[in-house]
Amino acid sequence: MTVDQVIFLGQKMLEVALIVGAPVLIITFIVGIVVSIFQAATQIHEMTLTFIPKILAALVSIFVFGGWMFMKLLEYTKENFHYLLQMVR
Repeated sequence: MTVDQVIFLGQKMLEVALIVGAPVLIITFIVGIVVSIFQAATQIHEMTLTFIPKILAALVSIFVFGGWMFMKLLEYTKENFHYLLQMVR
């Protein structure tokens, strides 16, 4: 295995991780901002108030995007096995 092949596999891994994790991270980020604005407007500064909406948003986004995330990971795994078989030959 050459250095170029290792870099290619690492780059592909990071791309897939970013693509798969992005929906959950973006949605929880938006929910966090909305809750922070609500806290600033009402001057309720309870630290635990931010966690429950974020957790619920993450669960809902995993439920909504879970199938798509699983298919992306499955495609990535198939590509890796195909690529590794080509390298062995």
